[in-house]
Amino acid sequence: MKNGRYSDAQIMSILKQAEGGVLVSELCREHGMSSASFYKWRAKFGGMDASMIFEMKNIAAENGRLTRMYAEMSI
Repeated sequence: MKNGRYSDAQIMSILKQAEGGVLVSELCREHGMSSASFYKWRAKFGGMDASMIFEMKNIAAENGRLTRMYAEMSI
């Protein structure tokens, strides 16, 4: 699985800056990312705090592990 360039804390700080009134184009230029990445993060992580993101990633990892386990059992 591909590791992201930005950590969860960095994503949260970028989203908080945008909520604070900084222009998206300015944030993208400052952090070296595309505006599509910003809007994808906002759709996925908007309104969450760091603990909620951590919990969501743990649940996704557990779901993947259970899916693989079920696939192995059905073979």
